[in-house]
Amino acid sequence: MTWLKMEGKYVDEIPVLALTLAKMEIPMKIVRYQSADGIHYGVECEGRIERITGDPFQAIERTGQMDYLYDVRLLCPVERPRIFGVAYNYRQHTDESGKEQPTLPVLFMKPSTAASGNGDAIEYPSDGEIVHYEAELVAIIGKGGRHIRKEHALQHVLGYTCGNDISDRIIQRQESKFGCLLAGKGYDTFAPMGPAITTDLDPTNLDVILRQNGTVKQAGNTRDLVYSVADIVAYLSRFMTLLAGDVIMTGTPAGVGPIVPGDDLEVEIPGIGVLKNPVVPAPH
Repeated sequence: MTWLKMEGKYVDEIPVLALTLAKMEIPMKIVRYQSADGIHYGVECEGRIERITGDPFQAIERTGQMDYLYDVRLLCPVERPRIFGVAYNYRQHTDESGKEQPTLPVLFMKPSTAASGNGDAIEYPSDGEIVHYEAELVAIIGKGGRHIRKEHALQHVLGYTCGNDISDRIIQRQESKFGCLLAGKGYDTFAPMGPAITTDLDPTNLDVILRQNGTVKQAGNTRDLVYSVADIVAYLSRFMTLLAGDVIMTGTPAGVGPIVPGDDLEVEIPGIGVLKNPVVPAPH
């Protein structure tokens, strides 16, 4: 299948319905889910999911086959993705961290095994001391590329989802002294994302909210990002080829704080949905 550029987005040439949606710029909620007969992608609407053929990174080709949300389990929107993160991308969070304001995007990566989905447990390390939540807008690359110009960058984004960049601060601080940032953010389950990839959103004005046990702890907006989604996509592509299915965690607003086993965390971005994850002790 091929992609067709229309209204600033890349969509598949068929079917007609998908093309019509692209013209109208009606957001689609794309989910990856486990049903009784396997793992599928589909387009969710009002409690039902219409399956698509294959994955959404080549084409959004509807099959007409329906599943119900109550009959399936939502999974991480991308299977084993490359996960890029941007640190200190909200000025108030940088201030609360006691760091200097960045003069270029501060990048790190999380291993693909850190990725998990809506409803999956965040495993609190057995030797953990200070582990924090970080609510984030996550951009999902739909069309890869290299040396992408900023003015074209959002054409390479399939859509957006909610993310939680869980971080072990003790390990992170030890690593940071030597200029690295991996293990403290790289535990299995430390990058929950979901519940859906929502297309056709304006990433420059989205609320990012985190609730811990029902209490709001973070309440930011992406208009306060130091480096926008377009900035980050263009910058990353200077150094490496971005691939369809790559995910970019764009940074967290002020208000980060500790978690403990027994907590229930919710990351909400209106227009996308609510990512819910319990915190449990890691198995020994």
